[in-house]
Amino acid sequence: MYKNILLPTDGSPLSKKAIESGIAFAKAIGAKVVGLYVSPKLSFHDILEMHEGEDLWGLKEAEKAREALSQSEELCRSMAEKYLHSIQKKAKEAGLVCDTVYRSGESPEDGIVKVAEEKRCDLIFMASHGRTGISGALLGSVTRKVLGNSKVPVLVYRF
Repeated sequence: MYKNILLPTDGSPLSKKAIESGIAFAKAIGAKVVGLYVSPKLSFHDILEMHEGEDLWGLKEAEKAREALSQSEELCRSMAEKYLHSIQKKAKEAGLVCDTVYRSGESPEDGIVKVAEEKRCDLIFMASHGRTGISGALLGSVTRKVLGNSKVPVLVYRF
C-alpha cells in the first residue's frame, strides 16, 4: 500500500478538508505525509491586483516596485508557514511522521508533480477544487493538470 503521501494545500477551506481526510487516510494505512504549499512567481501585475484600491500607479520607480514585490513574497512565505504548520500539527496529533515543503516561483501543478517525485511520494492526495471553487466544472484546473502530468497516482478528494 502507500507509504508516503503528498498533501498539497492552497489554504482554501476545501483544501483544508482534503488535508484532514488525507491525514486520516494516512493514519489508517500507516503512511507518512508530506505537506506542500506552492506559491507562484509574482509579477508586477500580481502586485497591482494584491493592492487593489491603493494608489500604486506611482510604483514606476524600480526601488518601490522591488519593495512591493519583496513584501508580497514575504506575505506568501508567511501564508505558507501558517498552512504548513497546520498540516504538521494535525499530523502530529494523529501520530504521523510529517515533512513539509514550501516552493516559490513555479506553477502549483508543476510544484506538486516535482515535489511528489523528489520526496518519493507514492500517492498525491488532493482536493478536487481549490481557491477557484467549482468554476472548473468537475475538477479544478490545478487538479486536472496534476492528473495529466503526474507519474504518481493521484487520489482526488471530492466533497
